[in-house]
Amino acid sequence: MEDRLSFFAALYRVGDNPQVGMWMLYVTIVALSIVVYKLGFAKKLPPAKSAVIYIFLALGSTILTFLGVMLPITEGLVVAAIILIIYKIRLNQERKQKTEA
Repeated sequence: MEDRLSFFAALYRVGDNPQVGMWMLYVTIVALSIVVYKLGFAKKLPPAKSAVIYIFLALGSTILTFLGVMLPITEGLVVAAIILIIYKIRLNQERKQKTEA
């Protein structure tokens, strides 16, 4: 089973210490989901609506954590976050160039 774990599941040693490893994987997936949401999809919302979104995001991350043990869920979130960070940096550079011109 150890050879079938995803990178982050193997990094957190889910096979050796499942309880701690799964919690670490869950926290990583929630954090990366929040980053991807904020960079790609977030809009200005009232605090109550934002809280509801984050609660459902945390609940959905529970399912993703179980899938993330064998599938590259966390790795996909890392790639999505990197792409969105690059996009935001380039967007800000273009805005600065337009205001300077």
